[in-house]
Amino acid sequence: MNRAPQPADPAPNATPAAHPDAPQGLTFVAAGEVELCVRDAGAGPAVVLLHGTTASLGVWDPVVEHLGGTVRTVAVDQRGHGRSGRPAAGYGAAAYTADVLALVRALGIGPVVVAGHSLGARNAVVLAAAHPDVVAGVVAVDYTPYVEPAVLDALETRVRGGDRTFASGTDVETYLQERYPLLPPGAVRRRRRYGYARAGTGQALRPLADPAAMVRTVDGLRRDFAAETRAVGVPVTLLRGEHSAIVSPRAFAATRALRPDFRAVELPGLDHYVPEEDPRTVADEIVRMLDRTTGRPRPRPATERNSDPCP
Repeated sequence: MNRAPQPADPAPNATPAAHPDAPQGLTFVAAGEVELCVRDAGAGPAVVLLHGTTASLGVWDPVVEHLGGTVRTVAVDQRGHGRSGRPAAGYGAAAYTADVLALVRALGIGPVVVAGHSLGARNAVVLAAAHPDVVAGVVAVDYTPYVEPAVLDALETRVRGGDRTFASGTDVETYLQERYPLLPPGAVRRRRRYGYARAGTGQALRPLADPAAMVRTVDGLRRDFAAETRAVGVPVTLLRGEHSAIVSPRAFAATRALRPDFRAVELPGLDHYVPEEDPRTVADEIVRMLDRTTGRPRPRPATERNSDPCP
């Protein structure tokens, strides 16, 4: 059953309340043990969009814009993130993928293409390995097996450092621009709109992503998924930003050696946050995957690379 988002409880320990300019068009879907906040848009072959650690469904807005209305896009706040449920436990691959499986079944949209960034890419591959009846193809953006422990140590440090309050939206955007230097201004504003809200009845802003859940999520990423990657039987496209601080050249090469049949594309001039830095190319790769999985060629996005259609 779907429902529109409800006003947040203003109690001190509640989920932070929404900004006055909070995104519209979001709904909740019961998916197993959690309610997931989604934006379900368009009509046609279905694509499920999964964000990375600490992010939200809003990072996919420019990709959705490029895809247009002839693709059904279901962008998801994964558990512990954004406006979705925050269980106390269950932040490994099994729980994340169970949520997506339950969502696809609740919406009656399978088989789907799943496009995931970072954490979402891991979840997409693991789900595809276990349920090829539900996942027709995967576009895995800047996350692969063989990520080095030191990289995940650094990620945990950044995650813990993001658990703080901000006096204003301008302060949030300044912090985000420093943390993600290649993001265009529209992407920074979007992360603030989707990912931060007032804490309780005060004026301070804090992340919607649950801090304990984020630490547990990084811990879950420490379990490598090479076995699942080896087992995947559906088409997979790998995308890597040339300057990614998450997927090293060594990890990318090792994954390509593990699965030489995967389409693998390295994108010059980008770092880890590919969907926000070059949404047009990500949309194009999703369309390419839909062509392959549906057998019906679709129009390619026609806008310029690195454009950001959202204000």
